[in-house]
Amino acid sequence: MIESNSASPSIAYFSMEMGLDPEIPTYSGGLGVLAGDSLRAAADLRLPMVGITLVHRKGYFRQRLDAEGHQTEIPDSWSPEERLQEAGQRVTVQIEGRTVHLRAWRYEVQGTAGNEFAQPITVYLLDTNLPDNDPQDQRLTDELYGGDTRYRLSQEVILGMGGVAMLRALGYNDIRTYHMNEGHSGLLVLSLLEDQLNGGNPDDLSDRAIEAVKQQCVFTIHTPVPAGHDVFTEPLVEQVLGEKRLQILHRAPAFEEGMFDLTAFVMYFARKANGVSKRHAEITRGMFPGYEIAAITNGVHVGQWLCDPIAAMLDRSCDGWRRDNRYLRYAADLPLSEIRNAHAEAKKQLFIEVQRRRGVTLDPNVLTIGFARRATGYKRGDLIFSDIERLKGIVRKAGPLQVIYSGKAHPRDESGKLIIEQIFLAAKELEGSINVTYVEDYDMGVAKFLCAGVDLWLNNPQKPLEASGTSGMKAAMNGVPSLSVLDGWWVEGCFEGVTGWAIGDENPAEEQAEVDSLYDKLEGTIMPLFYHYADKYTAVMRGSIAVNGEFFSAQRMMSQYYRNVYRTTGEGPSR
Repeated sequence: MIESNSASPSIAYFSMEMGLDPEIPTYSGGLGVLAGDSLRAAADLRLPMVGITLVHRKGYFRQRLDAEGHQTEIPDSWSPEERLQEAGQRVTVQIEGRTVHLRAWRYEVQGTAGNEFAQPITVYLLDTNLPDNDPQDQRLTDELYGGDTRYRLSQEVILGMGGVAMLRALGYNDIRTYHMNEGHSGLLVLSLLEDQLNGGNPDDLSDRAIEAVKQQCVFTIHTPVPAGHDVFTEPLVEQVLGEKRLQILHRAPAFEEGMFDLTAFVMYFARKANGVSKRHAEITRGMFPGYEIAAITNGVHVGQWLCDPIAAMLDRSCDGWRRDNRYLRYAADLPLSEIRNAHAEAKKQLFIEVQRRRGVTLDPNVLTIGFARRATGYKRGDLIFSDIERLKGIVRKAGPLQVIYSGKAHPRDESGKLIIEQIFLAAKELEGSINVTYVEDYDMGVAKFLCAGVDLWLNNPQKPLEASGTSGMKAAMNGVPSLSVLDGWWVEGCFEGVTGWAIGDENPAEEQAEVDSLYDKLEGTIMPLFYHYADKYTAVMRGSIAVNGEFFSAQRMMSQYYRNVYRTTGEGPSR
């Protein structure tokens, strides 16, 4: 447990999306779920933190797939009025010269059930749907990652600048650290710079004032490729923010060829910056030479993602894990029969859910592979189907397989949509040989069943594009080992034959070599263990919990943030 030295929050956590509750669609995928897990772990550790995000009244989207795998999107609307309490304060921001009014909805993030030391973390969801606003501004907090670049930049004004204003209006006057989870909230820096100017001329912004702002800002970068970062034309920035604020932005080396790079701006003003895995930090240092970029590998919230059968088993054998996830290490002594029985129940629950959603009956005795990620080109969801005939041959020799997929493609990601269609096509080609099922509308609810109930977690992104990845972590703590490319978190989590298996090695490789490695591991190692050496396979399941479940927890991650990022000179010791 970590206790703050003050009753008032000193850390403000900003994120464009947050997976707070399965029934509140304010997230699209890994970034948002990570934000929710971060706050749940902060509650476990009693960190002095408050959260800021947007309300996203239309959510991300509900996914519908036809018989050919063609995706259509339906708004996932929800009403904060029906679920949350309004915070009671109103603030304004300026967008394109208009005054935009904001209110905030309050949500209390809880820690692990059964952890009596946990303390809720308050999150405020900003909302422009007010009659005082122009109709176009009322819609600015409707869609997550929707609209054009003007819409996106306007949302970032609301999140960053509106978030700072709302915290102050609500009486959060002791914030010493602003944590920007990805660059979307980076314009909060602009508010802090304006504090230093106090209405003065941007040319009067001194080096001392800039340093004062830097001491308040920390930044977690998630995207390992330049194309994934927000950039805006200089005319658009001036249109949305105004000439004076554009001048302030020019104090950072964030403009190149008439384009404003928000990530570069945030990086310049961060006293601490970090990537989300050791490998990702190395790549990010190459993208931003001259900056110190540390590594804090992601983790997931154990209390959120453990299925009930595994949690009950750990309650009996690893007492204390709910308060302190390090007790998961004691799973190394669990009897193999207990792990098998608990997993069999998790698998049964998953298959019931698949039957309910898809009308498909799966065989509990068959090795079941899970693949659930955002559907996009570099994640290569269809890689296992690269050689259909060889895959059929593996099944004839080594035993039966069934595969469960889930994942949404962004509405404008045509390559991601094509991946889903290719999976549906492969499923038809494999009828009678391998049962391939795609569960539509992937969300936190589906993930909890899927990560716990399959026998093997598959992950094969194109290296080095996986910043971290967290789905395999959720699987690991439930005793589901991974078969994965050595990228992101798996570079640190893979102990061959102990926690799972690697596809290839850490060196760059042709895709065909990775396909061959994937097939070889399935046919020569994994399937023989599963079907003929059950105790050896279950020992790998046990290693997944004891080694990876213990380390890749959000409690460990947030402890590292507190000790290495949040605490400033002069703050007292943690305990």
